[in-house]
Amino acid sequence: MNIIFMGTPDFARDSLEAIYNAGHHILAVVTNPDKPKGRGMKMIASPVKEFALEHNLPVYQPVSVKNNVEFIEQIKALQPDLICVVAYGKILPKEILDIPPYGCINVHASLLPQYRGAAPIQWAILNGDTITGITTMYMDIGMDTGDMILTKEVSIGENETTGELWDRLSKIGGELLSETIKQIELNMAPRIPQGNDFTMAPMLSKDMAKIDWNTKTSKEVKNLVRGLNPIMGAYTIYQGKKIKLWNIEIVDNIQLDQAQQPGQILIADDKQGLYIKTIDGVIKVLEIQGENAKRMSTQDFLRGNHMEVSTILE
Repeated sequence: MNIIFMGTPDFARDSLEAIYNAGHHILAVVTNPDKPKGRGMKMIASPVKEFALEHNLPVYQPVSVKNNVEFIEQIKALQPDLICVVAYGKILPKEILDIPPYGCINVHASLLPQYRGAAPIQWAILNGDTITGITTMYMDIGMDTGDMILTKEVSIGENETTGELWDRLSKIGGELLSETIKQIELNMAPRIPQGNDFTMAPMLSKDMAKIDWNTKTSKEVKNLVRGLNPIMGAYTIYQGKKIKLWNIEIVDNIQLDQAQQPGQILIADDKQGLYIKTIDGVIKVLEIQGENAKRMSTQDFLRGNHMEVSTILE
């Protein structure tokens, strides 16, 4: 089967690698343009482009695909049987969706119709879900609304972060994409309508990263920390400086009194660690990052940074 692959991050790279290793004929790879990164603002290729170049696959990097007549004609000229899309980052217009005879298929990191949208892995963690998965589907003009093909259910670990779940699901996504293509080739792929009972997973905003100690329970704080690791990190303010929390646990061995307030530092030393009051209990911070500093264990942080007990974090 002649395939065009569209994708950008490492999550998509695993799917590209899976179908390449399965022996499918990849006509071309479409990915986002290179972006400047780091202090030197050096142009960096996407993980998908890196794989394509390593394996001598033609690469296209249009700035936009909507109303891009030249690009659409290039795709038509390649005469793909199927287009596979994995975390490409752009919405495909109907003119592209209609090109391949077997359609365009997508790998989505949730059990659709749950978590349609840009950040399904993150929202599953943020909401404290225990189950998620991968869905392959036929694409249409809607946002993740097409008929489903195959699904694979996955359990979420109690302490699993977005980054850890991302890595697991990316491998599973590649495997499910390969199986989906096989079923399409055999004319055995199902078409399962999603229905209207759906939820959305919109892009994350920087505003949500600040911990609101006055409204969030210990579990909600933990889910926020897990869900934003490693994307941006949940943070709080100590004496006017931003402190990011990268890993925490909920504890029940600290005696509390009514005078203690949410966000109050209960213990802070390099032997016992850092304990903070929430509205319904206590959390212990395991990994932390000071402003303009590196991530490190809380014990290492407290060896070089004093934190005043009884201070209430903002």
